[in-house]
Amino acid sequence: MFEQTFKTLDDIMFQEPGCNSELDYAEQSSWMLFFKYLDDLETERALEAQMTGEVFKPLFEEQYRWSEWATPKTNDGKLDLDKARLTLNY
Repeated sequence: MFEQTFKTLDDIMFQEPGCNSELDYAEQSSWMLFFKYLDDLETERALEAQMTGEVFKPLFEEQYRWSEWATPKTNDGKLDLDKARLTLNY
């Protein structure tokens, strides 16, 4: 299940300048997984705060959140494939 996902990420990152081996982009993969974890954690904490009536202050500004740059959405909540492609091809 995850094997193809990691293979796709590896293929994309291997095309980046300065990534000449698997060791070069292993760090980048780790950071991406870490940011995804933080985004999920913040989503969970925001929901908990909403249920208890508390105020939640996110760690990151909206533009730096995983859900904003890695999985951009259209106004109707669907994945914005055009924006996602632009992000990958910066």
